[in-house]
Amino acid sequence: MGIIFLDEIDKIAGREGKSGADVSREGVQRDLLPIVEGATVNTKIGPVKTDHILFIAAGAFHMTKPSDLIPELQGRFPIRVELEKLSREDFEKILTAPRSSLTRQYEALLLTDGIQLEFSSDGIREIARIAYDMNEKHENIGARRLNTILERLLEEVSFEGPDLTQKKVKIDGKYVTDRLQDVIQNKDLSQYIL
Repeated sequence: MGIIFLDEIDKIAGREGKSGADVSREGVQRDLLPIVEGATVNTKIGPVKTDHILFIAAGAFHMTKPSDLIPELQGRFPIRVELEKLSREDFEKILTAPRSSLTRQYEALLLTDGIQLEFSSDGIREIARIAYDMNEKHENIGARRLNTILERLLEEVSFEGPDLTQKKVKIDGKYVTDRLQDVIQNKDLSQYIL
């Protein structure tokens, strides 16, 4: 018994009216089918029967639909749940609530260079707002947007960290808008930031 989670299953779904790469996508789906249906799979540790394993699949399905999967595979995932897009408040929680949140990871990383980062609540709100707005204006990639925004926001501190004279950096709303102004205003740049 066990559970296997198949993430990004949308990547193997065929696109309507397309060929070429879709042939290999369908091949991957057909190879996956017996495993999901229940088969014995040989692994490094020996044969594993998948009869009593629960398979859960997830995907964004921005460019494809669940119905673009082959019908046999669709039948093996009969329950579909559509999740709501992330709100600004969700982004704020993602940045602060987890014990290993992105903000805490950056604080720990930069502390190795002697830089003490401090994220203020208005800084967190501004980061969340920008991430939300970018997802609204461009492809909605969910919380992954936060990672690239933080990279861009902290690139100067990250690369010049050991040489900085000011060892305490406060990330407030003004700091965020100043550092990300080109991303916020320039549509050409903003479509390339993840």
